[in-house]
Amino acid sequence: VLRCLGIPTRVITNFNSAHDKNLNLSIDKYIDKSGKTLHLTEDSVWNFHVWNESWFIRRDLGSFYDGWQVLDATPQEKSKGIYQCGPASTRAIKEGDVNLDYDSPFVFSAVNADCVTWICHSKKRKERIFSDTRKIGKFISTKAVGTNSRVDVTANYKYPEVKEISFKIPYSQYKNSLMDDRKILVTAV
Repeated sequence: VLRCLGIPTRVITNFNSAHDKNLNLSIDKYIDKSGKTLHLTEDSVWNFHVWNESWFIRRDLGSFYDGWQVLDATPQEKSKGIYQCGPASTRAIKEGDVNLDYDSPFVFSAVNADCVTWICHSKKRKERIFSDTRKIGKFISTKAVGTNSRVDVTANYKYPEVKEISFKIPYSQYKNSLMDDRKILVTAV
């Protein structure tokens, strides 16, 4: 319909698409001490999910957010009381601006959520034992104009997963300081 109105529109496919039911920006899995899955969340990861993008000027959000906007014709959650999703700016998604209207946190999670495994020691105490930051949002794609070729648009939604960090203190000292408080897990690449 939007193409008929002269609005540029394309279909987008996201592989390993997260469905973040509680909007905490992670896909949580809970297990007991024996490793048995506990069904404490409705979060899930889909093999793929498809939505549309349309090119809009965003006077409501400012020109920074002009460009491709996510519109999902098959929303799985209510937004402002009705089943709808978007228009969420792909620029907002890439920049992590999840406090904007139009389902930005939901779309951000679909392409960039962390998959976190928790062990439940009791009803009140849980411990994060694993976090996969690279599983979600793979090969975000659209069809090339005039051919059946795939165009990778992942860079429109997220920055590359690997980032180089420069340290002003020796790495061993930094790692030891993190290990002491056990709040952050560090993996050297």
